[in-house]
Amino acid sequence: MKKPTAGGAVSTVVSMGSEALGAAVSVARRAGEAIRSGASHGGETEPRWHVMTVCASAEEVAPGGKLPEPLARLGDAIDTQLRPAPGERGTELACRLHDKEHAGPGGTAGPATGHDTVQELRTALRQAKALVETGEILLPDRPSTNRPTVTGRPLDKLIEKAQGEGRL
Repeated sequence: MKKPTAGGAVSTVVSMGSEALGAAVSVARRAGEAIRSGASHGGETEPRWHVMTVCASAEEVAPGGKLPEPLARLGDAIDTQLRPAPGERGTELACRLHDKEHAGPGGTAGPATGHDTVQELRTALRQAKALVETGEILLPDRPSTNRPTVTGRPLDKLIEKAQGEGRL
């Protein structure tokens, strides 16, 4: 009878590791293809709902059924829903775009026209939350602690983009 060696165990672990790595690469590749083809979210073709919890009652969020000004500006381009947040922690404000063409991942109109409707919706949703909770739209870049310089411009652009995307 042949004794098991330490080398055999190591080769088995290496083999299992390479199989796991191959599976992970395959999953990542399929996910990337789904995102590029617009078939993310299980092949869903409907515009995605963007939801934010606002620390206020539904009547405070939309008094008399009137949405806060940033969302009202978008008018009939969006659908909205108000529902109680879990654990009685305010109201969930949900919005989505009507136009399926511009509601894909990242907003397909963005690169071609320079106008990204998904980012516009995200920005309006954040501004509406700030307006309801604090009474004003809080901007992360004003008043600024940096002077307008050539080296400060990239930071200014990043902060501006973070308004829609939600992260730097």
